[in-house]
Amino acid sequence: MSERPSHAALTQFPVVDDELMVGGLPVRRLAEQVGQTPFYAYDREAMTRRVHELREALPEGVSLHYAMKANPMPAVVDHLASLVDGLDVASAGELAVALDSGTPPSEISFAGPGKRDVELHAAVAAGITINIESAGELHRVNLQGEKLGITPRVAVRVNPDFELKSSGMKMAGGAKPFGIDAEMVPGVLAGIGALGLHFRGFHIFSGSQNLRPDSLIEAQSASFELAYRLAESAPGPVELLNIGGGFGIPYFPGEQRLDLSTISDNLENRLTECRAKLGGAEVVIELGRYLVGEAGVYVTRVIDKKVSRGQTYLVCDGGLHHHLAASGNFGQVIRKNYPVVTAHHVNEGPRETVSVVGPLCTPLDLLADKMDLGAAEAGDLIVVLQSGAYGYTASPHHFLSHPAPVEVLV
Repeated sequence: MSERPSHAALTQFPVVDDELMVGGLPVRRLAEQVGQTPFYAYDREAMTRRVHELREALPEGVSLHYAMKANPMPAVVDHLASLVDGLDVASAGELAVALDSGTPPSEISFAGPGKRDVELHAAVAAGITINIESAGELHRVNLQGEKLGITPRVAVRVNPDFELKSSGMKMAGGAKPFGIDAEMVPGVLAGIGALGLHFRGFHIFSGSQNLRPDSLIEAQSASFELAYRLAESAPGPVELLNIGGGFGIPYFPGEQRLDLSTISDNLENRLTECRAKLGGAEVVIELGRYLVGEAGVYVTRVIDKKVSRGQTYLVCDGGLHHHLAASGNFGQVIRKNYPVVTAHHVNEGPRETVSVVGPLCTPLDLLADKMDLGAAEAGDLIVVLQSGAYGYTASPHHFLSHPAPVEVLV
């Protein structure tokens, strides 16, 4: 019988005396400092290291933007804003956090298929770039500009006729609520010119959470080619070309970290080509999960340990209401385990096959299904790794009215 695949080696946090360290502190001490469980903790050094490694891996001339939807905690945004070249927001709430970070409005963009008029008003007033997602939105943006006496800065979010193959979430190709179908973009570009808006460029986002370099290279190359074609109909020079992100991180058994070397080689060639075809256009890679996902943990405490018909359960004070993704209810078709460890028995000592569940009366409240973990008892801490993205804000905190978790940046 073949061995079951294991999780990729997780080296972003050191282990000292068999206890996980986050932000330079043993998790149990960190829990005492936080003062309650469950909680999310984000390691600022891990984020800094990821950005620096990415800068080293990618060719010069590529700008990095942080997609705040992955983790909009203000302290996290403030930290990343000091490291990246710009921020991408998806709501007026995120816009307020982005502006508070000190990021220049010229380096903030706003995407989303259903921007409310009040959000468009705030975006035009702030002077950020609005990624137009429909002909109707274009006219609503123009109306806000007329009310304010300000010329809106706009880019076109394109729904291309291709997708990012093997991506965890496909954001383009076929019928989509996101962006403007590529074949309709020339008409929208003509409308931007007729209205006299400040045209900035294109946003081409084809998918997310991809671990295959060949798929990313194919999508990035297609994005450049599409931008060149669309630029022929543009009402002005292309100042900005956002080719999206899609860089994935390993979550599940059998997955390995993304190799950036061939992606970088292809980008370097494409940048040279882009300078010849689009002049001084700024080429942006927009990343969220890749910058923060591996830098965060979710920590929950065991309330009870019980055996039911031969299966051992660790019943904890946290669950799907705090970490929907780890429960398998945020996009997984077949549920798979996130990497989970017992805080003070990471690698050594006795081990047990257990299921980690939360306090909710639903069988969906499952954080680990029959995993081999260091032995734990009531009062011990369980840590869910890869929890820095789409954790806190993507979860139904009010479900069954349990207390909300807290977040800390360490």
